[in-house]
Amino acid sequence: MKALVTGGGGFLGRYVVQKLCKREAEVVILGRSPQPAIEAQGVKVYQGEIENFNSVKEACQGCDVVFHIAAKASIWGSWKSFFQPNVIGTRNVINACKEQGITRLIYTSTPSVVFNGNSIEGADESLPYGGNWLSHYAHTKAIAEAEILATNNDGLRTIALRPHLIWGIGDPHLIPRVVARARAGRLRIIGNGRNRVDITHIDNAADAHLLAVDALENENARGRAYFISQDQPVVLWEWINELLTRLNIRPVQKKISLNKAYVLGMGFEGIYKLTGLSSVPPMTRFLAVELAKNHFFNIDAARRDLGYEPAINIETGLNQLVEHLNKTGAIN
Repeated sequence: MKALVTGGGGFLGRYVVQKLCKREAEVVILGRSPQPAIEAQGVKVYQGEIENFNSVKEACQGCDVVFHIAAKASIWGSWKSFFQPNVIGTRNVINACKEQGITRLIYTSTPSVVFNGNSIEGADESLPYGGNWLSHYAHTKAIAEAEILATNNDGLRTIALRPHLIWGIGDPHLIPRVVARARAGRLRIIGNGRNRVDITHIDNAADAHLLAVDALENENARGRAYFISQDQPVVLWEWINELLTRLNIRPVQKKISLNKAYVLGMGFEGIYKLTGLSSVPPMTRFLAVELAKNHFFNIDAARRDLGYEPAINIETGLNQLVEHLNKTGAIN
């Protein structure tokens, strides 16, 4: 099997690449920056933009399967900055697969495609795409996922995975940001602090991608999306505080109501739009809602059709992460 991993130099992409290499697959990646460490593993690296069709087409040559992981994932940015990589980039991948005769395409989506501003508690994949997006990321990922699934046919089999809040060793975003803000005394509990959310250990998220390759042989799995998680929702702020405590950082105790956080987010969004600031605001409306409300999902379909079962449990993953961070000083 020869596999292309778009975004293969990113957090999830690296884990998928490692697991493919263990399967003795021939692996190539497409990314924006050089990846000497990955090349040292015998992986061919194509450097280019996902928005450039020729770059995507070149990387696809000779491949049997594509893992389309590359995307802009952020809580802030212009519509164009999300639409170009997330939608145009996905269309380039679809068209390149068709031109190159690639038969299997696995798309990394997100549960945010069903965001509707309300709590979501145990919903399955019958939940419709969201609305009142509050986030260009969620909106553009929904557009891309719908196009990926609509493309499914005998010539190109497609599947979409929706891992929720990926964390673990090597995470460059979620954990470092939480730790940095907690250390600076700038982290606040939004809402009552009792909201439950799904999380997904990085190893489990990567496992789901490889399971999806095999599942595409099953007609029932083609053209479908699947929620992926630990299937063990955590009380978000308790989980964050446990991590901080293990890292010898003072737990977060101060709270701010969802309404106040939402208004603050609206204010920051207005200021950043008017001033053209390129940095990420400390709060947005989307972030306020996500940090205050329940969002966890039913993964029975992934178990049934993919054979997915989280191999790394939360406690084991947390122990590994804390040991790694303390040993490497990565968060000091």
